Amino acid sequence: MDDVYNAISRDILKSQHVIAFTGAGISSESGIPTYRGAGGLWNKYDPNRYANIHYFKEDPSYYWSFFRDVRYPMLYTVVPNKAHLALAEMEQMGHMQTVITQNIDGLHQEAGSISVIEFHGTTRIITCMNCAEEYPMEAVIPILDKQIPPLCQECQGVLRPAVIFFGESLNPDVIGRAYEEADCCDFLIVVGSSLVVYPAADLPVTAKQRGAGLVIINKDPTPMDQLADYVIHEEAGTVLPQIVERLRSSPS
Repeated sequence: MDDVYNAISRDILKSQHVIAFTGAGISSESGIPTYRGAGGLWNKYDPNRYANIHYFKEDPSYYWSFFRDVRYPMLYTVVPNKAHLALAEMEQMGHMQTVITQNIDGLHQEAGSISVIEFHGTTRIITCMNCAEEYPMEAVIPILDKQIPPLCQECQGVLRPAVIFFGESLNPDVIGRAYEEADCCDFLIVVGSSLVVYPAADLPVTAKQRGAGLVIINKDPTPMDQLADYVIHEEAGTVLPQIVERLRSSPS
């Protein structure tokens, strides 16, 4: 694999605008289960009840019980892994312009990445469905021990996480920013995404059509593997630090 790592690092050094596109696989290495596949959350919890906006509006207490008992303890204990830290270091070195992520856990920011586009929103921010007041997740957790669903302190409206539920449209501004990045990048690193959820899965196609180099790092094969210049079926926490090490040792 040394030759592949060396080639990828050389391509990154030659590129002017490098971006990453990350999926659930990168956070699974921190201990957050993926949604689909073996051990996925949706094998145990019905997404049509826990993650559907129509059901949330009918019975928000159902989601919030799940968040308090399952989701928050998971998010509270995890930390960024070596893959998150490697992408953040690449940005600090000037070799990574933006991370576009399908994840809602905020681990990229916690790792130190500054330019992050969250395709599906974030659980780190909680908003009021009535007045749009925003709260950090940590401020809402104590309320859940006393009241489900939690209510806004300003207007008593129902609170919700700032994520995209099933049944909701993606934020057009976020989509636009992501596709602008894919249009102008000259190297794209896909990390831990199965590349089956659209429209996000179109980003590598868009970048490749514009002539960008493409590397896919994912434990399992993806439908886009044949498009990539490099495909590595290993854990990102092993691969990305190897690439960063070579970037560090390269003359500036």
